[in-house]
Amino acid sequence: MSPSVIMETHDKVGLIRINRPEAFNALNDEVMDGIGSALAGFEADEAIGCIVLTGNDKAFAAGADIAAIKDFGYMDTYKADFITRNWERIKTCRKPIIAAVAGYALGGGCEIAMMCDMIFAAENAKFGQPEIKLGTLPGAGGTQRLPRAIGKAKAMDLCLTGRMMDAVEAERCGLVARIFPTDRLIEETLAAAQTIASYSQPVVMMIKEAVNRAFETSLTEGLLFERRSFHASFALEDQKEGMTAFIEKRKPVFKNR
Repeated sequence: MSPSVIMETHDKVGLIRINRPEAFNALNDEVMDGIGSALAGFEADEAIGCIVLTGNDKAFAAGADIAAIKDFGYMDTYKADFITRNWERIKTCRKPIIAAVAGYALGGGCEIAMMCDMIFAAENAKFGQPEIKLGTLPGAGGTQRLPRAIGKAKAMDLCLTGRMMDAVEAERCGLVARIFPTDRLIEETLAAAQTIASYSQPVVMMIKEAVNRAFETSLTEGLLFERRSFHASFALEDQKEGMTAFIEKRKPVFKNR
């Protein structure tokens, strides 16, 4: 594992910490390959039910490492499959991922946070897509995921002015799920992740897949997918256990099958 990425296990939760404090956690291939490797490890671990991706109090990730890419030409990015090759490993993870964002989440940092399933923010969090200030545009989903999260007007505002959005505005717009005091962000995020991890893993993955389907298809097709997934859940031992426990007024013991 790269020293730029730290893996921790907290009971049923896997924590991935970006660790380039000297560069405000700027994202380069070492970091993104490390995140991908950590995700693969936690996905393969049947004891892990939820994953948290975070940085430090000053920066989740302040963007791509500009020094590493400023001299790239078109063929450098195209032949290397830049971004697609390793950044998008986040969105293919089947287990839920919570981005715990404190400090700056700018450019690529904002984009990888949006690749996660939800964002929990510290009170000092700042979000933005400032690529326009560098003579380029977002390339990891900033012009696509941001409008889906906060609407066209706000997305245009952030992408065309390069301004930053604070945690309160981000929550109000729907980008952020919850806000916590900065010194409690990891504690509260891990608690929520433990709650998710305590449920049936197959059902958690089915819910994640169904919610994501809402952004990729029509309402009619999305409802059909949800209905079929709901029907399929009745083949699970965990469904039988969950409903029996409810009738018997006790806590269910899920076995993830």
